[in-house]
Amino acid sequence: MPFATTILTLYPEMFPGPLGSSLAGRALNEGRWTCDPVQIRDFATDKHRSVDDTPAGGGAGMVLRADVVAAAIDAVADERPLLAMTPRGRPLTQARVRALAAGPGVVILCGRFEGFDERLFEAREIEEVSIGDYVLSGGEMGALVLLDACIRLLPGVMGAPSSGDEESFESGLLEYPHYTRPAEWEGRTIPEVLRSGDHARIAAWRKAKAETDTRLRRPDLWERHEDARVGSPSGARRMKDE
Repeated sequence: MPFATTILTLYPEMFPGPLGSSLAGRALNEGRWTCDPVQIRDFATDKHRSVDDTPAGGGAGMVLRADVVAAAIDAVADERPLLAMTPRGRPLTQARVRALAAGPGVVILCGRFEGFDERLFEAREIEEVSIGDYVLSGGEMGALVLLDACIRLLPGVMGAPSSGDEESFESGLLEYPHYTRPAEWEGRTIPEVLRSGDHARIAAWRKAKAETDTRLRRPDLWERHEDARVGSPSGARRMKDE
C-alpha cells in the first residue's frame, strides 16, 4: 500500500509542489505515496464560503473557524495520524518522522491567519507539529517539509536502504563532514584518513568529527546525547520523547 497523504489547506495548488520533482516526484509517479490536497473552503456553509472570523476578545487578524475545519477533517479522517502544522506544536524530530514513515500515511492540517479556534483541538484528536521556532505565512511549507522527510524514508525511494542510517539526528548527533574529488581544491586537500583505505580509522574519524561538530554547533543535542549515552533516566526519557 502506498503512503497516503491528505492535506487540508486553503491553497491546494501548492501540492505536490516541489515534491513532484527529484526523489519524491519519482516515488509519486511510481505509486509509493499519494498526494490528495483538499480545499478547506469547500466545507464552508455560507454563500461567501467563509472559513475564518474575527478573534473573540478582539485583536488583529482572523481565526480559522472550528466548525468549518472540523467538517473538513471529518470528511477525510481515518486510521492515519492527524497532524496540524502550527508554531505552537511540538518540534518535529527525526524519530517522529521515522515513526510516521512506517505507518499508512498522514492527514495534515495547514493553518493560516492567526491560527485555529482552540476548541478544534479539544474536540478532535490532533497532533500539533512545529518545524522550527519561527513563523511562516501558513502551514503549507511546514507540511511540505514534513512530507519530504517522510517520503525519502519509504522503501525504495533512496538508492540504498542504508543511505539514511548515518545522517544527522539519526544517532542523536550531527552527521560527519563529507568530501569528494578533486583531492585538492584551492589548496585544500581531503583529510588523509579518508584516502587511507583503512575502514576502521575512517569510522573512528567520522565518529569523532560527528561528536565534535555536535558539541560545538548544537550543545543542546550534545547534552541529550551524553545523557542517553551514560544511561541518565532524564536523558533516556528525553531521547524516547523525541
